[in-house]
Amino acid sequence: MTLATESAAPRRLLLINPNTTGALTQTITRFVQAALPSDVVVESVTARFGAPYIATEVGYAVAAHAALDAWTRAQQPAPDAAIIGCFGDPGLFALREVAPCPVTGLAEAALMEAATYGTCAVITGGHAWGPILERLLPTLEGGHTVRDIHTVELDGAALYAAPDAAEQILIGACTTVLRRQPVDAIVLGGAGLAGLAQKLQAHVPVPLIDSVTAAARQVWRAPRGGHGALPAWIAPATHA
Repeated sequence: MTLATESAAPRRLLLINPNTTGALTQTITRFVQAALPSDVVVESVTARFGAPYIATEVGYAVAAHAALDAWTRAQQPAPDAAIIGCFGDPGLFALREVAPCPVTGLAEAALMEAATYGTCAVITGGHAWGPILERLLPTLEGGHTVRDIHTVELDGAALYAAPDAAEQILIGACTTVLRRQPVDAIVLGGAGLAGLAQKLQAHVPVPLIDSVTAAARQVWRAPRGGHGALPAWIAPATHA
């Protein structure tokens, strides 16, 4: 009889940043890794084309392609789970069609976590995100719990670049939301807002959901994907 002497291999989580800002990839990787069990290793990939920070309909559309392209570059060996690191989940349903593992995005994961409290409101940066989220959130698990979508004037890139100002802006936004529509939890949505929910919780009377750390916790509950393959034409042509 042979006894196994080697410990189980660590699980591998693929974190896809569908924008091109490497510093943001490093930030969200740090928060995701901190929220995971010790037997999970995060491997990150940054989009090689698209917006530095997704803040428009055009940037959002391109980000879906960029997320799929990133998957083609990082799918081997196949991860045990994958996160699309954008609050808008660009490419989520397409990636879920082909990835042989659970896949989620920051928006879906945050709503799944918020739903455990009851109703919720969503706060994020950049007014352009309003109509995008109005279309997206009802299609996601937990979307039926959303009672309000509130966008602040500064987009995610500006909030990420000025965390002190972001804290005051977001506290004010939480106050506005709760006066307008009582809810059981508030989602602070956006890769650039990682870590702010914990900092601001003492100033807000309902639970604040960090979309980045929620993704680390909820991805294991996300639907398992398919077993298809992305077509060869999904990757953009490269030129010498």
